[in-house]
Amino acid sequence: MPGPDAGESDLDLLLRAAQVAGEVALGFTGPTAKAWDKPGQGPVTEADYAVNDALHDILRGARPGYGWLSEESPDDKARLDCEHVFIIDPIDGTRSFIEGSGTWALSIAIAHRGQVSAGVIHLPARERTFAAARGQGATLNGVPIATGDRAELTGASMMAPKPTFQPMHWRGAPPEVTRVFRPSLAYRMALIAQGRFDAMLTVRPSWHWDIAAGSLIATEAGALSTAADGSDLVFNTDVPKSPGVLTANPALHRAIRSQLA
Repeated sequence: MPGPDAGESDLDLLLRAAQVAGEVALGFTGPTAKAWDKPGQGPVTEADYAVNDALHDILRGARPGYGWLSEESPDDKARLDCEHVFIIDPIDGTRSFIEGSGTWALSIAIAHRGQVSAGVIHLPARERTFAAARGQGATLNGVPIATGDRAELTGASMMAPKPTFQPMHWRGAPPEVTRVFRPSLAYRMALIAQGRFDAMLTVRPSWHWDIAAGSLIATEAGALSTAADGSDLVFNTDVPKSPGVLTANPALHRAIRSQLA
């Protein structure tokens, strides 16, 4: 992997860092990696921290003036004064990693004044790398991707956890859709960008490090990605959470929003 280049774009930097950090992650065996629970946040492993350190060294080494927001780093509020900030989830889908499955991802993004300008979702065990820079489209392993065009909600394939379909979240009965699921929230958003599935929805508060890269990749692929209530996603806020996430092509997004309570 080549070293840093003074003319390296933000997206190229993220891609370079993702490849290096992905190799770090693959150096651990999920079922045997040391793991423990973080209060109220679920499991974490020694691999999460090793990947976080590798990303920090590469990214901050290349862009020392950018702020830093990562699931596995103490929150330094100095990021709020930075025009640019890295938003990082070293391993999204840690439970999948621990189980030995390949469905986990590195989610890395750069936000500029609250809007994501570059993002990469890298699945090292599956050799898949989704990437986007604002205004330049989205790719999977360097090949352009586009979201689907289904407008009819009934019968659509929707990536969502089971609690999303509790009646309290809908106007009337929950829609008749085919529910599918992947443990990585970032990967779910990337699959909508790819057109593999029609929509993804979570009504639970979502950490920015889970959704920053995916929001841009989906948007650049032609989807609309908002909070579950339809409001715009704004990143690098004091409390880095969104009130859920809804991602689908614009027509299907409107259809879903019309039925959400």
